[in-house]
Amino acid sequence: MLIPVRCFSCGRVIGDLYYKFKEEVEKGRHPKEVLDELGVKRYCCRRMLLSHVEVIDEVLKYKG
Repeated sequence: MLIPVRCFSCGRVIGDLYYKFKEEVEKGRHPKEVLDELGVKRYCCRRMLLSHVEVIDEVLKYKG
């Protein structure tokens, strides 16, 4: 649904990096370069940003 505020594995705050990451990737930059530039070095944190799927728009369709 929403990007978690912290990494599930190590606890580092990553929620504030998601929209900057998403914006740069949509511009056509390679995700590896963007993550390196943002200072995300641990593979657990990289996983959290790379594998996140925005489904909030789909869920809101069924809001009562």
